[in-house]
Amino acid sequence: MKRTLLIAAVAFSACTPTRQAGLTKGPWQAQLNRADGGQIVFNFEVADSAGSQIIYVTNAGERMRVDEVNMEGDSVFIRMPFFDSEFKAAVYLNGSLKGKWIRHLADKDVDIDFYAQPGKSDRFAVTKPATRNISGRWPTWFYDEPGKDSSFAIGEFSQQGSQVTGTFLTPSGDYRYLQGVVDGDSLKLSTFDGSHAYLFTAHIENDSTLSGGRFLAGITAKQQFSARKDSSARLQDATTLNTVKMPGTKLDFKFPDLDGKPVSIQDERFRNKAVIVQVSGSWCPNCMDETAYLSEWYKKNKDRGVEIVMLAYERTTDFEKSKKAAEGFAKRFDVTWPVLITGVTPADPQKTEKTLPQLTGLKGFPTTIYLDRSGKVVEVHTGFNGPGTGEHYETYKREFNALMDRLLD
Repeated sequence: MKRTLLIAAVAFSACTPTRQAGLTKGPWQAQLNRADGGQIVFNFEVADSAGSQIIYVTNAGERMRVDEVNMEGDSVFIRMPFFDSEFKAAVYLNGSLKGKWIRHLADKDVDIDFYAQPGKSDRFAVTKPATRNISGRWPTWFYDEPGKDSSFAIGEFSQQGSQVTGTFLTPSGDYRYLQGVVDGDSLKLSTFDGSHAYLFTAHIENDSTLSGGRFLAGITAKQQFSARKDSSARLQDATTLNTVKMPGTKLDFKFPDLDGKPVSIQDERFRNKAVIVQVSGSWCPNCMDETAYLSEWYKKNKDRGVEIVMLAYERTTDFEKSKKAAEGFAKRFDVTWPVLITGVTPADPQKTEKTLPQLTGLKGFPTTIYLDRSGKVVEVHTGFNGPGTGEHYETYKREFNALMDRLLD
C-alpha cells in the first residue's frame, strides 16, 4: 500500500506546477491541441543570452528568435516578436509546459491549448520506413468539400530518408517553411511562426498521387486536399495578377507615418528616384520575409537613387493600434524607410479603391509596386517567394536585382 501511494505521489508531483529559475535548455517538442482532436506539432529550442533566456522557434531551415520570455513563479509568458500572439503556461516538475497560445485579433482574443516537452528534438515519430520518396513538384487542390470550389497551389518537397522539408507555392506567396516526415505511406508536415499554425497530412498512394489530404490551420480552420506529381506544373505569372488600369500610370497617395505626419508619394524625397512601394502588413508572414530581404538590400543600395515606402494594412482601422503593430514589425526588421498607416484593413473589399485606385485590384499580401524615376508604374508583383522556397527565392532575387538595375541606370 505504501509503495502504491509513493508511485501515485511521484506521478502527481510530475504534473504539479513548480517554481523554478527558468526553462530547460535545449530542444523541445510542442503541440497545439485543437478542440476537434487535431494536434499541430512544432519545435523550439531554449538558450541563454546575456543573462536571460531566449527561444528559437525552428521550422526546417528557419530559426525565429523570440526574446520576450518571462518567468513569474510557476508560470512562463512568451510573447512572439510579431503577429501579436503569446503563450501563457504553467511549468511542471518534469519541466513540461501546459497552457494556452493566445492570438490577439482586432476585435477579440482567441486561444488554443498548448503543451510542450523538453528534450525532444523530433517533430513527428517515425514508426515505419518510408515506402515512397515524394521529392518533387506536386500540383495540389485544396477544397472544403469534394465537388466544391477549390484553390490551387504547388507543393515542392525534398525528402531524405524519412525526413521531409518543403512548402506550398500559391499565386500570392508561399506557406513558408514546412517540416515533417514520411512515416510508411503517410505524409506529415507542419509549421508555426506565431501567426500561422499549419498541419498537413496525406496518404501516399503511389509515386505520383497524394490522397485523403487534411489541412488544419490555426484554431478551427480545416480543408481537404489532393495532389498529383507533375514537374511541369506552373503558377500564373505574379506580375499579371494585378496591374495598372492604364499604361504609364502614376500613383497618388498620402497617408500618415508612424509619427502621424502625412507622407505623399509626391513628396520631394521620392522625386527623380526609383521607388519600391510595399503593400504590406505586420500580420503577414510573407511580408515579413520580403521586408527582411529588402532591409538588407536597401542598406547596400540606398545611395543609388532608390526609395522604399511601406503601406501598412493592419487588422484594425484604429490608428494607435495599427501604429503599435507596425512599429514592432519595423523595429524587428530594421526598417529605415517610411511606414504609412493606410487605415484600411486587408479584409476590406474596397481596399484597392480606398488606397490605390490606379490598380486593377489587390490580390494578395505582399504586393510590390515598382516606379521608375519619373514616377510611372513599371511593374506590379503579387506575393513573395521567401527563403523557404529554395530555388524560387534565388530566382526572385536575381529578377529583383535585374529590374532594379534597369530602373537605377
